[in-house]
Amino acid sequence: MVFGRSSHRPRPVDPVTLKILVAGGFGVGKTTLVGAVSEIRPLRTEEMLSEAGRPVDDVDGVENKTTTTVAMDFGRITLREDLVLYVFGTPGQDRFWFLWDELAQGALGAVVLADTRRLADSFAAVDYFERRGIPFTVAVNCFEGADRFPGETVRAALDLDPEVPLVMCDARDRESVKEVLVSVVEHAMTRAARAREHAPT
Repeated sequence: MVFGRSSHRPRPVDPVTLKILVAGGFGVGKTTLVGAVSEIRPLRTEEMLSEAGRPVDDVDGVENKTTTTVAMDFGRITLREDLVLYVFGTPGQDRFWFLWDELAQGALGAVVLADTRRLADSFAAVDYFERRGIPFTVAVNCFEGADRFPGETVRAALDLDPEVPLVMCDARDRESVKEVLVSVVEHAMTRAARAREHAPT
């Protein structure tokens, strides 16, 4: 050891990793959201829409969509040196919902991405996370040409509990998506703190 100095360097901090799901209806922008925020090249499992799938894939309102996620999207974002989020996008069609239980294991929280042109497509995701007690934020993806509604109107239409955060976002914009993810983390932390307060001693 040199006088007055330690030869020991500070140990690098092992980052805390958190898992966030992004769910919602078919064609709502989940793949776009994951890709916009990921600091690595996102893993995508997209396939071309086929004629065989047309009877079950409702493309009303998203007629220009040519691909669909068949397993998941995956991205990563470092919020701080000691905090990393892994973001998993779920498939939107009913026939792939069996994958949701696997993806949901260990998740801190979720984003339900909504499109006001097809708001009813959000009900299944909202119901899924409510039933499993997973904290979630509803993020309204503000598509060009879509009607804009006040947040309280969307909240009432989805019958959300007052504590559920609802935000407007642009799934193509990194900063907008980061705000959505921060909302999920804060909501989950608030829920956890409340649960500790009411836990029996």
